Amino acid sequence: MSLDAGRVFAVAWRVAPRLPEPLVQAVLAGAADLTWVRHGGGVRQLEANLRRVRPYASLRELRRLSRAGMRSYMRYYAQTLMLGALDADRVDARVRVSNDGWIRDLLAEGGSVVVALGHTGNWDLAGAWAARHLPPVVTVAERLEPETLFQEFLALREGLGMRILPLGKGGGGGVFRALVEVVRDGPVLLPLLADRDLTSHGVQVELFGEPARVAAGPAALAASGAAVLTTARISYERVTGAARRAAGTRWLLDVRFGDPVEADPALVGRPRVQALTQAWVDQVAAGIAEHPQDWHMLQKVFVADLDPDRLAAVPGASA
Repeated sequence: MSLDAGRVFAVAWRVAPRLPEPLVQAVLAGAADLTWVRHGGGVRQLEANLRRVRPYASLRELRRLSRAGMRSYMRYYAQTLMLGALDADRVDARVRVSNDGWIRDLLAEGGSVVVALGHTGNWDLAGAWAARHLPPVVTVAERLEPETLFQEFLALREGLGMRILPLGKGGGGGVFRALVEVVRDGPVLLPLLADRDLTSHGVQVELFGEPARVAAGPAALAASGAAVLTTARISYERVTGAARRAAGTRWLLDVRFGDPVEADPALVGRPRVQALTQAWVDQVAAGIAEHPQDWHMLQKVFVADLDPDRLAAVPGASA
C-alpha cells in the first residue's frame, strides 16, 4: 500500500508547527540517514553530481559528503515545515544577507532584478526574508504531483508574501511571457531556481568541466533588457552562542548576492542568452564548490546522465 505524499505533507504542515522544532529536525535528520543508508536512485544521482564537484574525492569521502548532503536536504524540509510558525524577528535572525545594497537601490528606482538560483540551502527561507526586505517578490514553482502537495507548497510561499506562477508540464512559454510583463512593470525581485532544465528550451553550459543543461529563463529575461540579472549563493553555517539563541537553531542561512551578471554588449539573441547563462552558472558553481553538501540536486542535470531519447528530442542539444 503506497503513501499519498500530498497527504503526508499536508499532515506534516499542520502538525509540525505544534511540535518542538528540535524534534522535527531530529526526525528528518533520521529520515536523511535512513535514505542515505538505503542508497536508492536519488542518493546515487546525488553522488554522481557531487563527483563532478569533487572529482578527486575517494569513495569514502564521497559517501560522507552525500550523507551531509542528505542531512542538508532534510534540514530544508524541517525548516520549511516550521516557517509558518516563525515570526518576522525569528526569520531575520536565521538569515544573513550580503551585497544586497545595489539591489535595494535598483528596486527603489523602479527597476527589476532577476536572481538565478541553484537548488542550494533553503530558498524558501531566503524568500521569506526577501518578501519582507526586498518586496515585491515573484517566482515560479514547478507543478508537483500529487496536486495536494503542490497546493501545500503554494499556500506556504504565498503566505510568506511571495507571488507564485505555476510552471506546468507543457513547458514554460506562457509563464515566460507573464514574467516578461512582471519585470517590465517593475519594480520586482524575481528569484528563479534554474540549475535544471525543466523544459525543452534550456541552455547547454559547462558546469564543473562537463556539459549540463540549465534553464534559459533568467538570461532570456535579462537579454530582453527588462531586468538586471544576478545570482545568490545560499548555504548553511553552523552558529553558537548569541546567534544560535536569537535564531532558535544552530543553522544560519547565508545568502550572498552576486554583482550584476554581464555579457559582451555586441552579442544579441541566442548568443547573448548563451553568454549570460554561462556567466551566471559560473557564479552559482563557485558557491556550490564552496558548500557542495548544500546542493540539493538529486536529479539529472549533466548531459552524460540524461536519457538519450529525451536529449535527442531537445532542439539544438547536439550543438
